[in-house]
Amino acid sequence: MKNIKLQVPGTVANLVCGFDILGMALNEPFDEMEFKLLDERKIIIHHEDEFNLPTEPEKNVAGVVLLKILEKLENQNIGFEVIINKKIKPGSGLGSSAASAAGAAFGANELLGNIFSKEELVYFAMFGEELASGSRHADNIVPCLFGGITLVKSSEPMDIIPLSSPDLYVSAVHPQVEVKTSDARQILKKNIQMKDAVKQWGNVAGLVAGILKNDNQLISRSLEDVLVEPVRSILIPKFDELKKQSLSLGALGGGISGSGPSIFMLSETKEIADKVAENMQKIYNQIGIENFVYVSKINDQGIRIV
Repeated sequence: MKNIKLQVPGTVANLVCGFDILGMALNEPFDEMEFKLLDERKIIIHHEDEFNLPTEPEKNVAGVVLLKILEKLENQNIGFEVIINKKIKPGSGLGSSAASAAGAAFGANELLGNIFSKEELVYFAMFGEELASGSRHADNIVPCLFGGITLVKSSEPMDIIPLSSPDLYVSAVHPQVEVKTSDARQILKKNIQMKDAVKQWGNVAGLVAGILKNDNQLISRSLEDVLVEPVRSILIPKFDELKKQSLSLGALGGGISGSGPSIFMLSETKEIADKVAENMQKIYNQIGIENFVYVSKINDQGIRIV
């Protein structure tokens, strides 16, 4: 195979209480990436979007991943040309950098005849996340590559557990305010109380059990974060009001997507999800903040060849 085109999904990381370990793939938004296999050791990157991202491989999230793959293939005279059309805005909290990183690893592997496992693709893609945020976390990358909801039990050594995908709808809003992942990490507490840690462990365990048992009420009771959300939510205008109103409209629960500023909510029906999304947009329109809303099923496939 010499050419390939991909649809690379956005993702929601953390899933409220699962900081850096839980993630979920969406149907929308998504990036588009096209790859061409070259017969020389070089990487060429083109962007067809408006974000003015660097095209030098060592400064580009996808480029760094492809460089790492070439390092692994040190005796092969090959390279990659990639065209990226980002529809997941950088800094949205919807896995924009992970889409570039995971898409690069997936696309290169397809052109090479699938010589790497998915776990190896996660390893390569994490270098892209490190460039973007300064941290080699995998909670966005893994659902992007595996689809559905995933648990990263450990990244060293890599231990990935795909979970079942509940028949739920996701409402997400991306208010056009900037929350840098690096900043959102810096404000986190360095020390936590044992009682808060115990409560958080219970919520994570309850959420995973609810997903595996297809128990929506257990999922709802477990979508609580006592460690990260109370700190990060102050960076997002109208967060508390939006969450409270979403629950009153029938959403099971939700919270900050990744490090923000996007917010997501899970609902049992599309009707509820649409009402939640409509209200999300209304809240931000009322205070003059431009926003984008999405209603999506959970994407159980991940990256798709088109």
